[in-house]
Amino acid sequence: MNITGTHFNYYLICHRKLWLFANGIQMESNSDLVYEGKLIHETSYPQRSEKYREIEMDGIKIDYYDPKKKVVHEIKKSDKHEDAHEWQVKYYIFVLEQNGFTGVTGLLEYPRLHKTQEVILSNIDRTTIKESIIEIESIILGEQCPGKLPKPRCKYCSYYYFCWSQEAEL
Repeated sequence: MNITGTHFNYYLICHRKLWLFANGIQMESNSDLVYEGKLIHETSYPQRSEKYREIEMDGIKIDYYDPKKKVVHEIKKSDKHEDAHEWQVKYYIFVLEQNGFTGVTGLLEYPRLHKTQEVILSNIDRTTIKESIIEIESIILGEQCPGKLPKPRCKYCSYYYFCWSQEAEL
């Protein structure tokens, strides 16, 4: 099974979202918030496509990789799930290492916040990623969809109405 960066990100945010996404229930195309994030990604650094390369391998897709400096660039709309974003980049670096790339680092970029964060992969992180991959696969292949998180945590999720449509509004 190829674990994508999105799988890894969703695993850290919500196991239900991960399971739904991996099992073909994808709500991102209906979400204004996701569209806004894509728009920020496409318009924040207009010259980047000429300068950096896109890499696809083993299920991941890195939009911007600087082969000279060996840096993965990941653009995000907000830092609300910064930990998940950081681990997504670490996962990209891990996959690159598994394919023979060495000395790769990452850079998380939040253009609206004028904030960047360097991402480094440690030996402890490599172990954590290997363990997380096993857990991700277990969740994805599970017979049952995991339960919902507390409603306030779900407010800006693209799956919000899918998960909470049967609930009375408070």
